Amino acid sequence: MRLIWLQAAGCGGCTMSLLCAENPNAPDLLAGAGIEIAWHPSLSLETGAEARRLLERAASGEDPLDILCVEGAIARGPRGTGRFQMLAGTGRSMLDWTRALAGRARHVVAVGTCATYGGMTTAGGNPSDAVGMQYDGAHPGGVLAAGWRDATGLPVVNVAGCPTHPDWVTETLMLLKAGALRPRDLDALGRPSFYAEHLVHHGCPKNEFYEYKASATQLSEIGCMMEHLGCVGTQAVGDCNIRPWNGEGSCTRGGYPCIACTAPEFEEPRHAFTETPKIAGIPVGLPSDMPKAWFMALASLSKAATPARIARNAVSDRVTVPPTIRRPK
Repeated sequence: MRLIWLQAAGCGGCTMSLLCAENPNAPDLLAGAGIEIAWHPSLSLETGAEARRLLERAASGEDPLDILCVEGAIARGPRGTGRFQMLAGTGRSMLDWTRALAGRARHVVAVGTCATYGGMTTAGGNPSDAVGMQYDGAHPGGVLAAGWRDATGLPVVNVAGCPTHPDWVTETLMLLKAGALRPRDLDALGRPSFYAEHLVHHGCPKNEFYEYKASATQLSEIGCMMEHLGCVGTQAVGDCNIRPWNGEGSCTRGGYPCIACTAPEFEEPRHAFTETPKIAGIPVGLPSDMPKAWFMALASLSKAATPARIARNAVSDRVTVPPTIRRPK
């Protein structure tokens, strides 16, 4: 399968994330799966006239295009022309190129939250009128219409994340290569369910502190970050703590709260990322599927039952009280 990757308005972080994949690295993994990277602006040798001709052949149908990957949001301004963001040397806007290539591609994959829903590129008033490939924030319809589907019946496959996990990208591409990704394998926002059916909370190393509502009050502390430090891992989709990045890390493992970067409009939560908004002392954002009354009752019981070890460790920057050693009778 031939793949073309376009980088639109964004930081390039999803490409950087992909290149950090290890054992195996992404180029070797994709090549082994039979996926050819026909062109990537940061990885390919073709530049200038060669790159222009390659894109023109794909857009005209002269060369096959199996997968179009788009990284970064697409600027529609000014006034729908897309000329705020031109693809250098082509005389055409990125908006024009993405639409033209999407019309030829067998599948379209939006890589990262900017490409899926607009992401960080759209924050702060969005003066460039940037959108995702098939979403404008949480609203269907972006560069492509809400009803757009590829030749196999799939919408744009939204591999959301900021940056997105390298394994999510490679697994999605390999599923497409195998013909094993169907509309029912995507959630309501177009994200592959193999990672979107999990919460970031699953596998979080701070879960013992969460169970007892033993909370950190500063970023340097190891307690649960939901109550005071803005963590929304109990609401955000992603298997970040089940399959840590390169087998080692995640945001919460590194001591930073989950900010739900796989969700539309995460970029403007209307409060600091490291702050938990509350009403009458109760967090506004409660765990998924949990009624407020249940949470209040469970939180009260949990706090009352918190072991001294957990309470002390929660507000420390390391384990200060180790678990009690149970000697056999």
